[in-house]
Amino acid sequence: MKVFLLDVLKGIAIGSGAILPGISSGVFCVIFGIYEKLLDSILNFFKNIRQNIKFLCPIAIGATLGILLFSNVLNYSLYHFPIQTKSIFIGLILGSLPSLIREANKKTTFKMSYLVFFLLALLIGIGCILLENYLTPPSLQNINFLYFVICGFFMSIGVVVPGVSSTVILMLLGIYNVYLMSISNLYFPILLPLSIGLIIGGFCFMTLTKYLLDNYHSAAFYSIMGFTIGSIFVLLPSPASIIEVFISFLCCTLRILHCYFIKIICF
Repeated sequence: MKVFLLDVLKGIAIGSGAILPGISSGVFCVIFGIYEKLLDSILNFFKNIRQNIKFLCPIAIGATLGILLFSNVLNYSLYHFPIQTKSIFIGLILGSLPSLIREANKKTTFKMSYLVFFLLALLIGIGCILLENYLTPPSLQNINFLYFVICGFFMSIGVVVPGVSSTVILMLLGIYNVYLMSISNLYFPILLPLSIGLIIGGFCFMTLTKYLLDNYHSAAFYSIMGFTIGSIFVLLPSPASIIEVFISFLCCTLRILHCYFIKIICF
């Protein structure tokens, strides 16, 4: 029961990643150390159905709860307490760094060349964040079912690859506003083709990611880590006073310490 509840809580955080601006759910999967296991359980679902259901079920429940129940809470927190909320998420990412580094080096010794993959992924992640600030969704004309399927396919990159924002991808494709409207109104004529493309793309990019992790584990994981750390830049608060700087530092530090003690207790 303890493991089940813990996985539900992880799922809630993963679900919140789907609605956090600039953050992908994959970031939280990496932080919680379940990214590779999640890929393996989905891609090899029929090899061990009972075990995979046992692992995926609480995460799916939590993710659904995170999206449906906590989206308003998260939006309220980001609007009324942006500095504290963003600092807590930054602390979550920074607090996970030691475990991420151990995971990246668990199959081989560290090589300086891995830093190239890390820095490249970090720069791409930061570039996507900067790009998002200058993008404005173009007007929609003659967009059909097939186009929404294609959009869902490319949107899956932001779902599967940690730190790559789906927001940027949807803005580039010109359907971000339509996507938000469809989600809020449950408009299935648009959500259905997007979901089809998302599922197809999800399996394609998960298969590619799994291949890279199996054959080039450290290089691939350092790249994932670069995208993950890049997510911090979209969360950086803008304190207007010394007091707010202190509050930001305190919230971040407390979250890092919380991550540390959670690791001790739960793992």
